Amino acid sequence: MTDAFLFAANAVLPIILLIVLGYILKRIGMLSKDFLNVGNKLTFRVLLPVMLFCNVYGIESFGDINFAFILYGIAGVLVIFFLAVAISCAFTKDPAKRGALIQGMFRSNYAIIGIPLAGSLFGSAGEAAAGVMSAFCVPTFNILGVIALSLFNGNGKDNDNGKQKVDVPKILLGIIKNPLILGTLAGLAALGIRALFVKAGIGFRLTDIEFLYKTLENIKSICTPFALIVLGGKFEFSAVSRLKREIVFGTVMRTVAVPIMGLLGAYLLKGALGLSGEHFAVYVGVFATPVAVASAIMAKEMGADDELAGQLVVWTSLASAVTIFAYVTVLRAVGIF
Repeated sequence: MTDAFLFAANAVLPIILLIVLGYILKRIGMLSKDFLNVGNKLTFRVLLPVMLFCNVYGIESFGDINFAFILYGIAGVLVIFFLAVAISCAFTKDPAKRGALIQGMFRSNYAIIGIPLAGSLFGSAGEAAAGVMSAFCVPTFNILGVIALSLFNGNGKDNDNGKQKVDVPKILLGIIKNPLILGTLAGLAALGIRALFVKAGIGFRLTDIEFLYKTLENIKSICTPFALIVLGGKFEFSAVSRLKREIVFGTVMRTVAVPIMGLLGAYLLKGALGLSGEHFAVYVGVFATPVAVASAIMAKEMGADDELAGQLVVWTSLASAVTIFAYVTVLRAVGIF
């Protein structure tokens, strides 16, 4: 129990401290508003895509995939997404807030917290399962994120009935051009080429171009801390009172309602789906980790309420220090871990 609590703290507190650092640097004048805006773009368009590419390329093999495990994870995210759309529309009339809340409910910090969390919970088997899931859930998160923020943002025009117009071609183009999706697809393409080389008996790998691969790894290594510092720089405590209702609602949904739905469903179906400990370690990452840092960056890029999105990242990160510990403890108690 003590180990589980320490792990949860070690997984979440570094994120909180980097956000705090960004906030302090902004307060003392070291980070300007212009720098933070450029930092958002750099993270969204360069750092995160490179990180996702490296994560996907690091997958060993797709040969032993439990597709029922993958399908449940993706189906769970889709169900939560549609519920989030309905709930957010009932909760607020502000389209920009709706987009931020929808992302806050369905989109976990899987890449930054979920994958290492799975490894800590179930060792190399957890890491392998998490790597396989990343090839499927990361594109799903980003496609759904683009759809949500295209439908619900502060930039939309109203039609004669007072409802926001839905620009389907714009949504599709946004999905195709999304840098996070492009980074993941590039990783999958590199994996496919590597598989063809294996079949042809060719020993060459991307890692053999050492200077290039090391550069990609270096970019990946700065992604998380830089993104969190930029996020902290844009964090305003004055917004807490103004957005208190939305923050409380979004935090409870993300850290309590969504994990209970996702993990309980997996537990009830574990026999039918052939799920084991490493799969549940991944599901903790998919359903129980705080809101993804990328959600705030995408909200800024696409005209949604990025202040609310940033607040949800911070407060779900704080809350998850307690809730992740609780879920891990319960899963151990019922014999999953």
